[in-house]
Amino acid sequence: MSESGKSVQSLETALPDPAEADDVIYDPSLDRLREFSEHLETTTEFGSPSYVSDERSRNADKTKNAVDSEFGASDYARVEEAFEAAREREMVCVDRRMGRYDDHSYVCRLYVPKEYGRIALAWAKLFEPVEDEGDSRPDPDFVTVQVPDFEETAIRILPDEGVTAVLGSDYTGEAKKSFLRLFMYYAKKQGGLGLHAGSKRVRLADDSGDLQEVGQAFLGLSATGKSTLTAHGLWLDEESGEEATMLQDDVCALLPDGTIAGSEGNGLYVKTIGLDADEQPAMHAAVTDESAVLENVDVSDDGTVDFDSDRHTSNGRAVIEREQLSSAGEDIDLDSVDQVFFITRNPVMPPVAKLSPEEAAVAFMLGESIQTSAGDLSKAGESIRVVGTNPFIVGSKGEEGNRFRNLVADLDVDCFVINTGHLGADQKDIGVEESVTILREIARGTVSWRDDAATGLTVPSEVPGMDISAFDVAENVENLDEKLAKLRTERRTHLDTFEDLDDEIRDAVY
Repeated sequence: MSESGKSVQSLETALPDPAEADDVIYDPSLDRLREFSEHLETTTEFGSPSYVSDERSRNADKTKNAVDSEFGASDYARVEEAFEAAREREMVCVDRRMGRYDDHSYVCRLYVPKEYGRIALAWAKLFEPVEDEGDSRPDPDFVTVQVPDFEETAIRILPDEGVTAVLGSDYTGEAKKSFLRLFMYYAKKQGGLGLHAGSKRVRLADDSGDLQEVGQAFLGLSATGKSTLTAHGLWLDEESGEEATMLQDDVCALLPDGTIAGSEGNGLYVKTIGLDADEQPAMHAAVTDESAVLENVDVSDDGTVDFDSDRHTSNGRAVIEREQLSSAGEDIDLDSVDQVFFITRNPVMPPVAKLSPEEAAVAFMLGESIQTSAGDLSKAGESIRVVGTNPFIVGSKGEEGNRFRNLVADLDVDCFVINTGHLGADQKDIGVEESVTILREIARGTVSWRDDAATGLTVPSEVPGMDISAFDVAENVENLDEKLAKLRTERRTHLDTFEDLDDEIRDAVY
């Protein structure tokens, strides 16, 4: 720590040079990384490694960054203690490249103790190797030091220095998000916006048979169907060359030129609970490939895997390689975004509504869905709100909403809110078939729209392939006016907590 106690040493002096230090194993092979944690592995029936961590999720309540929090001497001390561990212990150091887009690609460096090589193994499979520049390796843009066996749990982030210290957690997700958090922060610094979103490219035949591309992005909280919609093939006419390709499923960056830059070029970090070969054959095939790395999945001593079991946690995960997932394309960058969908499960929202740029910014700021019984049963049915559906925002959340409005307006992006849940107390179900039909026909441009007096929203009057009138909100929701009035009051109260948010957005509450 510096004499003031409010800064850290430069990376050049604080951390060992991995290419020179005797106690650092630099960029070992994936096989060696697996060997380092052999004592922690249960080998699955598929030949892949499986591990059980002490921490089963991120420690959001023990995470602080120097932009949004008062960062005192004790916080800088945590960073220095991580650096000290990197200098004094036998460490593994792995470099990977995050993102491919020219102006939004970063060299990432992860240090972990050798015995926790499994963390580096899983993390390394998500990102692409770093290519040397001539005779040397490029310097890292971002560095994370993870010390799982530290006596205290603390995650401390210096965003402008590109440094994260992860202490007292052996959860792979902390390593992954330490870099993705900075990916989004630096997108904002460059005039864009980081998105906790999935992206896909849809190729459709027009009336002349020529193929046209539509870029889609999906923002949604857990259990809203984001991954399902991002990866779904939309039941297109493959014989005519139509296709839907998933590019990213977690973190992207919306850039001022309309590109959605991807972050993870090599793998995906997917949930495994309830994974079924019949319902998700492509995902199941990738997770059960020997190249996968399983974390906190129920694996018996003989290697039998039970994806339905939550013995360790309902947050079981697998790192899978993109090349093993048939729905994933080779590209990770979406050249141009045309449509953004905010996914909700609010039972008073229509199956889909078209939003103005200001209304879209409201949807972004609300980041809204409904608590399910899979979470806190006592809160089932209550609204959940996370700005941008993104718990990793660094900096002003209100400014993020303003930036989102400006970007989608300047780029002429069509924005929608789509309900993947049900309508009303009788639970008129909006299933995958209905949601996929809506997405496909919006991409084709065949949906007709009308102003709905009951909700004040722009909703479909016709959707080819489905009877949209059966999902009329006023017909399916009792006491609609009362429920909408209560909901709008809650939403206005939520938006009023963001001082930097433009008034035009506050006034667009729907």
